[in-house]
Amino acid sequence: MEMKLKIIPIMFALLLFTLTPYASAELDVSTNAKVYTTNHNLQVFGNGVSNENLILRLFAPDGTIAKFDQTISNNDGTFNRNLLTWPEPSTDFPYGTYKVEVISTEQNGLSKKIDIIFAETTILSQIATQRHVATSVFAPETAAINQTMRVFVQTTSDGLLIGNNPKELLGTTHVHLPSGTSIKLTDSLDILHQGLYYIDYTPKQKGTHVFHVIAYTEGTVSHGSAATNVLSQDLGGISSQIIKLNDILDETSTELNVLKSEINGFAIILDSASTDIATNTNVMSDSVSVISESSLQMNALLFPIIASIGIIVALQIAIIARNR
Repeated sequence: MEMKLKIIPIMFALLLFTLTPYASAELDVSTNAKVYTTNHNLQVFGNGVSNENLILRLFAPDGTIAKFDQTISNNDGTFNRNLLTWPEPSTDFPYGTYKVEVISTEQNGLSKKIDIIFAETTILSQIATQRHVATSVFAPETAAINQTMRVFVQTTSDGLLIGNNPKELLGTTHVHLPSGTSIKLTDSLDILHQGLYYIDYTPKQKGTHVFHVIAYTEGTVSHGSAATNVLSQDLGGISSQIIKLNDILDETSTELNVLKSEINGFAIILDSASTDIATNTNVMSDSVSVISESSLQMNALLFPIIASIGIIVALQIAIIARNR
């Protein structure tokens, strides 16, 4: 029993000795400037625990690690490291807001971060460091009810694509329905690429659906929105109806051409019949003229005969009268 009582104070003392450095542990980090330009040195310095291993990371505007380094603090805990000499701007080192992070490997992963700017000139030194986050939403102008459509989202910081987990970056994204209500779309977001996301959405109401995307990163909020007009059917169905209507119009046009051809043939027949009638009329007219001439000639021949007969009859009548 006495042995156990002696062990307890010893274990407590060892535990206290082990925790003492961390109880007073701290990590102060500074940089030699807030704004840098090409060929300037990025100096990182500060105070930590004596002879501890420190990890230094430089994050680009898109959140990727642009530079990784390590250093060991001095006996008094101070450290000073030339992390980077800024190169010419490129796709790997574009202008924008960067983040310097120092991580202590001996203080339970304690870390400190500082925002800095890589710019064309250092005149920006009087301007507060800030990130320019932009959110773009790409949605179809029209869609059909009960048919799935795809909406794309792009998030950038200082022109570079940012973000990996859409639920953390776009956690409050939603859609405003024509009825006036809204639906949260966080669980519907899928990642296509870093900074590129999409939503497969099936509208249940006709009218205008407004997609409102909210991006939050590094204390900065960015909004983006797009509207889609949902119809009873999509443009594909309307296009099919137009194609069908065009086919019907083509058939009608063909039938009209056939009818026109038949009408032209009938017109030719009418012209021929009219010509025949005109010819027959001329023939009949000539025949009437001939008959008229023949009638005159016959009258000329019959008139003397009739006159002679009249004279004979008159003479007979006179003879008969004398005999009585």
